[in-house]
Amino acid sequence: MDEEVTQTLRNYVGGSFVEHGGTEWMDVFEPATGVRFARLPLSGSHDVDAAVEAARAAQPGWGSLSMGDRAGWLDKIADSLESSFDEIAELESRDTGKPISLARAVDANRSVANFRFFAGLIREQEQETFEMDDATNYVVNRPVGVGALITPWNLPLYLLSWKVAPAIGMGNTVVCKPSELTPMTADLLMRVIDGVGLPAGVVNLVHGDGSGAGSPLVAHPGIDLVSFTGGTATGEKVAASAAPAFKKLSLELGGKNSSIVFADCDMEKTVAGVVRSGFLNQGQVCLCGSRVLVEESVYSEFEGAFVEAVEQMRIGDPADDSTDLGALISKEHLQKVQSYIDLAIEEGGTILTGGTPCLPSGFEGGNWMAPTVIAGLAPESRCSTEEIFGPVVTLHSFKSEEEAVEIANGTRYGLAGSVWTTDMGKGKRVSEAMETGMVWVNTWLHRDLRVPFGGVKDSGVGREGGRWSLGFFSEAMNVCLKHD
Repeated sequence: MDEEVTQTLRNYVGGSFVEHGGTEWMDVFEPATGVRFARLPLSGSHDVDAAVEAARAAQPGWGSLSMGDRAGWLDKIADSLESSFDEIAELESRDTGKPISLARAVDANRSVANFRFFAGLIREQEQETFEMDDATNYVVNRPVGVGALITPWNLPLYLLSWKVAPAIGMGNTVVCKPSELTPMTADLLMRVIDGVGLPAGVVNLVHGDGSGAGSPLVAHPGIDLVSFTGGTATGEKVAASAAPAFKKLSLELGGKNSSIVFADCDMEKTVAGVVRSGFLNQGQVCLCGSRVLVEESVYSEFEGAFVEAVEQMRIGDPADDSTDLGALISKEHLQKVQSYIDLAIEEGGTILTGGTPCLPSGFEGGNWMAPTVIAGLAPESRCSTEEIFGPVVTLHSFKSEEEAVEIANGTRYGLAGSVWTTDMGKGKRVSEAMETGMVWVNTWLHRDLRVPFGGVKDSGVGREGGRWSLGFFSEAMNVCLKHD
């Protein structure tokens, strides 16, 4: 192990940090520099068995607690996480390559807010009753059992907390499998959970890759539900593994989202909003608007202002508060993004800006790509319809509402989208015609945690968020009391 490796991570099972049962390890690299700074265990099926066993042993006792008691534990976790706010942001920035300002505003902030939000929502739950002439029905929300929570590398703690909080809040116990590329804040959450004294086995964590740890976890007979966020191809494998055992399943998968810009928009605000939606976190967000559809009469005006705004973004040191764009997650992902830019040229596209790797001074070993805007592609081209998941946006023009909707719906995905217009009637009309799970009008990623989150088509199965999360992480049982 080289001297740069400063930290060795361990699994968290049954209330203790434990060594894995194998001998293989994986290095953790800084995306911005290429320097490795930690290592994690490549766990196997024996480690998964131990974690599931610990979760199953803890579930009856944990599930028997009142809603209020479990909400109290969520608040304790939130308070402890908040005291580690700066560490969350610093670890997330280092682990993912994203700007520290983004890690503070989004990752650290939402990780704390998720636990607080679900604690409050659980306390507000009232038992549903349905009266008949001769009977009273009431609904009991029981835990499902043991959950497998599998999270991606782009928003590591943000998405892990989004799953852990409602899962344990509803009385389940869980085994977490974070992305092997970004394990640091998952380790931090386990330290927090250990520090507040959460009963042993309620939350467990197994590090490793998909084949060694993820697949055995999803397929394990002791797992009752699976909540997975990640790529569509991996989601297909998760679904195929979970379905034969009739496990409860939630899949939040990929997206190829459209930002529809109408001629009557507020141009200045729209350009700023669409730049943000296209390039936040280097375009590595499943909700990013990577295809921009612009009404023909203002296309030239928008294109010029959009490219100018993109070129003004500052690329550099993720630890610098003034940085707008950081590094991509890995060298392999950088190669994937570059291959799509090469493909765009083959498909007849014109690179308006970017298109090549960029290496800020002092970061020559990192994974850097200039923000890229491509015009001239057919709406049905591969680069316009396949998820690239990087700082690459394609521009397209349209003549009518109907054409805009047709282009927006012309992909296998259906996760999110945005519509930019001063005509709210048009905004609602176009939004409701889009085949997608969520649409923002004159904004993007403006999140109310009470609303449903998820997609249609190849973007996923099920909904999480607010009462939809509480519903997924519980089983509703009806009891009918016959009156005398």
